[in-house]
Amino acid sequence: MKKWILGIIALLAIIGGAFWLSLDQDQRDVLANMPTDRDVLFWPEETRTAAFRAMDRFPALAQARVIEAGEATYPLPDGQPLDLGDFDMDAFMEEQNAAGVVVVYDGEVVLERYGLDFSAEGKWTSFSAAKSFTSTLVGAAIADGYIDSVDDPVTKYIPELAGSGYDGVTIRQLLTMSSGVKWNEDYFDPQSDVAQFNEHVSTEEGVDSLVDYMRQLPREAEPGTRWLYNTGETNLIGVLVRNATGKNLADYLSEKVWAPFGMEQDATWLLSNSGSEISGCCIQASTRDMARFGLFAMGGGMAGGEHVVPEGWFEEATTPAFETGRFDRGYAYQWWTYPGGAYAASGLYGQGIFIDPVRDLVIATHSNWRNSTGGGGEGLERNRFYAAVQAAVDARRGETGVYGGEPAEPMAN
Repeated sequence: MKKWILGIIALLAIIGGAFWLSLDQDQRDVLANMPTDRDVLFWPEETRTAAFRAMDRFPALAQARVIEAGEATYPLPDGQPLDLGDFDMDAFMEEQNAAGVVVVYDGEVVLERYGLDFSAEGKWTSFSAAKSFTSTLVGAAIADGYIDSVDDPVTKYIPELAGSGYDGVTIRQLLTMSSGVKWNEDYFDPQSDVAQFNEHVSTEEGVDSLVDYMRQLPREAEPGTRWLYNTGETNLIGVLVRNATGKNLADYLSEKVWAPFGMEQDATWLLSNSGSEISGCCIQASTRDMARFGLFAMGGGMAGGEHVVPEGWFEEATTPAFETGRFDRGYAYQWWTYPGGAYAASGLYGQGIFIDPVRDLVIATHSNWRNSTGGGGEGLERNRFYAAVQAAVDARRGETGVYGGEPAEPMAN
């Protein structure tokens, strides 16, 4: 019996060793730092650093759907390195706890840096930077004839919301987070809406859990009169696009943007407990492909020689509908807007795509900020980095423009 038990132990050790050897370094790091709960806001820094690069590869953390890339890759040739003057890039990477920074000017990569043992081949989670991808799919659905107008009522596409606080709310008001429905986005309050809605289970069979949660919220302002940051409503936009198109968001994003524009790698999109993409969050992609999405937006939404969105969509989608009261930053169709015509996708822990059409400039960042919202100075420093890059571009082209990164403040999303 003793020999039999020892044999079983040895066999299990061999199987375990073979499993360990079959994993890559990112997967091993996650196993070594596996979170004990699903609330990312309370994970230790080491756990986040490991998980952010591999959340889509551990079903215990989240299920995911692949966003397939195409055969051809949009080229990002190396350009003349950008001279940032006395800006200390090493200190910036350390302060930001940065995983990846890619700066594209005039179609060429003029600055590219990686940290935290991340690389150009890796994928990092986007958090709320995904919101700008979701709003772009609304434009695609309009161009394809699935949605008639951003002025359509939301209930036309999500009839289960009829009789709720979303009666009379338009798609435009969802896109600009101005529904007037009550919502609490406090990331540090375990009782807030943003902390609870992902775990909600529908009270009615056949109704999406998110829709069921959102239709129970009361209205507290007239639609279109007040801006309130609301991740739940971005997820409603995702449900709306799925209902209108009959397609999963990952498949639709692949079809309209990822493959025809020429993203280099497959990406993934994490799924909710109902099996749908979490459209307010969680696209896993390389830093270079995030920069490519910025180029796609800056180019007016052209992919494969065709307009993916209606002509003029991005001008409309990045024109501020509301001033947020956060210095000079406004909010448009799930894009943050800056002075001088710049705009950005932005997510917790320092994920971002900063786009400056006047300068033909895109800056993509992936980070693990030590303060999730950048309130520890990380957001301030990233805005200063944006300004330093803009100043360097101005010096190269012999012109001066508005610095969209100043006045600076933390990105609280």
